[in-house]
Amino acid sequence: MGCLIGLDRLRDSQFDLLKGKNVGLVCNQGTIGADCVYAFDAFVAAHLYQIFHLGALFGPQHGLFGHTQDNMIEWEGGYREPRSGAHIFSLYGANRKPTPQMLGGLDCLVVDLPDIGARYYTFIWTLFLCMEACEAANIPLIVLDRPNPLGGELVQGTVLDSDYSSFVGLKPLPMRHGRTLGELAQHFHASCFPRLDCTVVDVRGWERSQSQKESGAPWSMPSPNMPTPETALVYPGMCLLEGTNLSEGRGTTHPFEIFGAPFLDGWSLADRLNKSGLTGVTFRPLEFQPTFQKDKGEICKGCFIHVQDPFQFDPCLTGMEILAECWRQSDGKMAWNPPPYEYEYEKLPIDILAGNSWVRPWVEEGDDLKLARDRMAHEIEDFEYLSFADSDPTLARIL
Repeated sequence: MGCLIGLDRLRDSQFDLLKGKNVGLVCNQGTIGADCVYAFDAFVAAHLYQIFHLGALFGPQHGLFGHTQDNMIEWEGGYREPRSGAHIFSLYGANRKPTPQMLGGLDCLVVDLPDIGARYYTFIWTLFLCMEACEAANIPLIVLDRPNPLGGELVQGTVLDSDYSSFVGLKPLPMRHGRTLGELAQHFHASCFPRLDCTVVDVRGWERSQSQKESGAPWSMPSPNMPTPETALVYPGMCLLEGTNLSEGRGTTHPFEIFGAPFLDGWSLADRLNKSGLTGVTFRPLEFQPTFQKDKGEICKGCFIHVQDPFQFDPCLTGMEILAECWRQSDGKMAWNPPPYEYEYEKLPIDILAGNSWVRPWVEEGDDLKLARDRMAHEIEDFEYLSFADSDPTLARIL
């Protein structure tokens, strides 16, 4: 039997928390229940049964239905959901934070978004900005929690330096943060928004050692280039390639599991990576032809990432070593992409993704893997999540 997610717990209670209220919902096509019903459909049905009034729907990056493919492709709301008449607003367009006008008349805002366990995934920062807006407007916020698809035991990668904050990291977190959306809400509540009335409807029956498939929680693509839990597993490291001219496999059926460029040698690259000391992973050489985005229509040479032991596999260290090997092999053809990237117009995309100033020179100078491994381990050791004792009155309620 699988775990019971926050959405299904709320539905099982007949929406007790929301009865008689004017409600806003932040969600997308990835937020489904155990019966594969969309969160917004469940809320529309409750509205039609007059359990509460659905006043507004908010969608994050890629749209309410995940219809925009790439980064920095904005979408606009400004229309109404036809069955309930609820206003539909975009939080990835002219505004990334709900405005007072958008929140006008709402008694509470519910957030149910499918995070994938990586700092760069913008949905956690949509949550953060919703918390900021709700605190300012004195509107209660409710988070419907879901398991972290990468599990909740491993925390890996670099920790964001606040000098490199952006919409792919507004506050210090590790690349692979090891928390659920509800746990991050507690962290943000304690560290940033103590005056916010915040409630987390948590997950029941989830073990932190469980992967997405082991948890039994429903999976629906949270964004267009995140088709499977296997994609999510490699993403905390492979997203770094978005800061380069290397293809991260967008335009193929296995984005982030496939990578390469026209100027690389996949067989040589696979051989070097397989001898690099990375654990839990094997690289298979291949050629591929992206149908859109980088190198559209060109033959790229690179590798497919086969994760053989997810508990030994470090996606962040793997992504960094891939960058280093590609840099060595590229004969000057590999390059860092210029800004803008995710609303940062000055700093290089690779620096805001890495969250620091040291990863880029580490790649360029060809320093060894142990140096990066040790530095990231020290950053993780120095980073501490705030504790969430029930006795602390400033922390979010957990239901």
